[in-house]
Amino acid sequence: MGARYDAGFATFTATRMPASPNNLIWIDLEMTGLDPDTDSVIEIATLVTDSQLNILAEGPELAIRHPLARLEAMDDWNRGTHTRSGLWQRVLDSEITMAQAEALTIAFLADWVPAGKSPICGNSICQDRRFLVRHMPRLERYFHYRNLDVSTLKELSRRWSPQVLAGVEKVGAHTALSDIRESVKELAHYRRHMGRLGGLPEAGDGA
Repeated sequence: MGARYDAGFATFTATRMPASPNNLIWIDLEMTGLDPDTDSVIEIATLVTDSQLNILAEGPELAIRHPLARLEAMDDWNRGTHTRSGLWQRVLDSEITMAQAEALTIAFLADWVPAGKSPICGNSICQDRRFLVRHMPRLERYFHYRNLDVSTLKELSRRWSPQVLAGVEKVGAHTALSDIRESVKELAHYRRHMGRLGGLPEAGDGA
């Protein structure tokens, strides 16, 4: 059975399963810059995993409408990155507003995770959360107050175990959904090196 979301401007389908408080919500935003007070969100994507990091569903990947002047005001890095990824043109072509993107995302998440249960998951996720507070406050309140930031493990690996960090595969496409998928894979990689904390069978364990 599928859950279908159609507001006239975006449609996506996911296989419906019972919402679980143990499921994890992963999110990534693409922004015009780093300051939530002066910059804006131009793309949002979410996906849901179970507690073992298996992807259960991918939500809508939404480019959010902004005028050309807003994009042209970005710095060189953002202009180049979002042009190469195709996001620049997708934003100009989009008919989706910030409020619509927020509503569609919440509608998707409601089928998978009860409100207030999942930490917000991703890479450098505190930055995304700052933008949600400013631009999508209803969505920000959907998350638990805790953060699951893969960047914490990245920084610890850099200092404690560089060989583990070297095994992380990064494409760096800088589109929201591709970045989330990379974050899930990155956490799964670190998990394999966590020993008992990772909850995986260890060598020598009886089957």
